[in-house]
This record gives sequence, C-alpha cells and structure tokens, in this order.
Amino acid sequence: MNCGEGIDTRQVDELFINLDPIQAGGRLTVDAMKAVLAYGDGYSVCDNCEKPFRLDCIKKPPLAKFHEDLAAFVNMDVARLVPGARRGFQAVSDTFVKKGDSVLLTAYSHYTEFLSVEQAGGIPHEVLADDRHIITADAVAARIEEVTHTTGKSPALLFVEEVDYQYGNVHPVKEIARVAHQYDIPVLCNGAYTVGIMPVDGKDLGADFVVGSGHKSMAAPAPSGMLATTSEWAEQLFRTTRIQGDLTGRTFGVKEVEMMGCTLMGVTSIGMMASFPHVKKRVQEYDKHLARCNLIVDALCSIEGTKVQSEYPRRHPLTRMNTSDSFDTVAKVHKKRGFFLLSALRERGITGIIAGSTKVWKFNPYGLTDQQAQYVADMFVDIAKTEGLSVHTP
Repeated sequence: MNCGEGIDTRQVDELFINLDPIQAGGRLTVDAMKAVLAYGDGYSVCDNCEKPFRLDCIKKPPLAKFHEDLAAFVNMDVARLVPGARRGFQAVSDTFVKKGDSVLLTAYSHYTEFLSVEQAGGIPHEVLADDRHIITADAVAARIEEVTHTTGKSPALLFVEEVDYQYGNVHPVKEIARVAHQYDIPVLCNGAYTVGIMPVDGKDLGADFVVGSGHKSMAAPAPSGMLATTSEWAEQLFRTTRIQGDLTGRTFGVKEVEMMGCTLMGVTSIGMMASFPHVKKRVQEYDKHLARCNLIVDALCSIEGTKVQSEYPRRHPLTRMNTSDSFDTVAKVHKKRGFFLLSALRERGITGIIAGSTKVWKFNPYGLTDQQAQYVADMFVDIAKTEGLSVHTP
C-alpha cells in the first residue's frame, strides 16, 4: 500500500505499541481521523465564514465556541489556535520583547523558545536546574537579580516549562511565577507536554500566557497548538491591524497582527476540535496513565544496572532512562550493536525508542491500556533475561 508514488502508507500505531516520546499525546482519535477525511481541503472551514472574516468568529463549524472552550480548559480568559506551540512563543515574544531586552529561559527550554527571542531581538539568559533536574523558584530569583544588576533592567519575559522535554520532570511553575511577578515580569508557561495530557489551570499557576501543542499533546493533526492569556494581556497580544495601503487606502478589518489573520484554516483546526471532548475526558484520568508509566519504570529498574534519570516515582509519562550498565553492556558484544534493543522490541510488537540508543534514551507510554503497559513491562524484562542480564524479583 502507498499514498502515491514514493509515499508509503504509515502503519506505526496500527502495527506496534508506540513509545515515541513526542508522538504519544498526538495520536488522533477516531473522530479526528474522520475530520481529516471530511475537512482535508485547504480552506474547508471557510464555507460559512462571514464578517468579521476571522477564524475565531466562525460559527459553523463551531470554531468560535471552540476558542471559548479552549480558554476555559486551561482557566484563562482568551485563547487562539496557532500552528504549533512555537507560533505561540513567537507571538508573545514579538509582542512583549523589544530589541536588547533580556529574557529568562531555562536549561530545558525548547529551541523554538530561543528562536522566538532571537527573532524579537531579545537577549536570552538561562536558569540552570538543580541536581534533581528541577528548575527552582530560588534559582529564578537569583538569576533575575543577577541579570537586573548586570543590565540595569529587569527581564521583559520569563519562559518556563511545566514539564520539560529532556527529563519529563514537573517544575514548580506556581512558585516560579510568584517570584517573577514580584519583579513585574510576565510569565509564559510552556504546556506543550501538559495541555491535553494532564489538568492545567493557568491562573492557579500564575501564568500570564499558556501555550499548548495540538499535535504533541491534544490528539490533533500537525501543525496545531493553542495560545491562551488573561484579560490583562489580551488586548496587546491579540491587537488588530491598523495599517493602511498608501495608494489604495485599503484597511484589513479586525485581522490580528500576531496571528497573521487566520491561523489554522482546515483539517488542523477541525481535527483538534474533534478530539477535544476525548482530550477533556482523558486529562481527568491522568492518575491511571501515571500508574501505567510507573509500572513500566519499575520493571526496567528491576533490571540490574538500570536507572531512571527522571523524577521517581514519575509525575509525567515522558521518562528518561539510563541503561549504560545494563542494555549497553549487551550492545558492546551484540552483533547488532546498539540497534539490538529496538530490534528486540520490534520483534515483540513495540517501537518508538531511538534506534541505536542503549545508554540514555526516552520513552512515553501515555495512552496505553493496562494490558499494553503490563506487556511492555514484561517484554523489557524478557529482553534482559534473554540477553543474560540479572533481574531482581520484587
């Protein structure tokens, strides 16, 4: 089967249990799959677009209501759909960071956060993590003081990850935001790995901006995401165009500058909306997903020489493992070298870890059933025993 010349049909999740760290939360629901077929044409949501000709105002399909629901979902006042979390970062940086402004990021900030600061002309200053791989409020306070003393001006913006992409650790955003606000620094909470995965309350966190990823964590087609803010910042962030053509005198209504008018014109917006009821339900079952993750981590840690580098017990399913003293010792003498582990997993119907990784690697079991999680746990142990590694019986 193929999707045209040279394009094979992708059947990863149909044929395997997929543990890929960045794909787990983005698997489409059945309703989203239907939306892909029905709304795949580029401007499919524009059939009933009326004045003021803006995506967040379209009533059929109910995109206007969806925008309101998204804001409520993260307990913020206003939300917009954006083409991925990175466009949310970009919109906030473009609005609130001027050339030469200092901006605080963390040692675990995504590269797109850095790029958004660079594009706005800001100067990045990092906050380092502690020995537990956690960004602390004390570290943020110290860095604010240092940057302010050095530059003579407090940072214009602070980016902080609710859950980072390297360790999958949960960071104390609420405490960090409280510190930042003491210096009148607005806070952008990067919820790319949390919005749509676990309950997120932006106002309780003290965030001024919450950014989520549709294709990473909201069971939506790519590229999709959301940007939400409070009423305090909405007028600036979602400012409408004031420009006018010098010869024709043309103006452009209420198009929002940072949104470049409309954002997600077709299948991305409808796919995200179609999955939304399922996403709202699954975040309420987050404890079950964590339990399944910890089941697998416990099994891995029963293999002698295996360590979990993320917080433990896990508070988020994205997990970083160190198997330098277990699976990597096998790789050194195995005929497939470091590729043996993924090969052994695929033989057992499991995929998703980076090919060739046997020292440090990540996985994400979010979305698995109890039976699937138990199977994955058993298969890691089975591979270890097959390769002669010692396994501790609980």
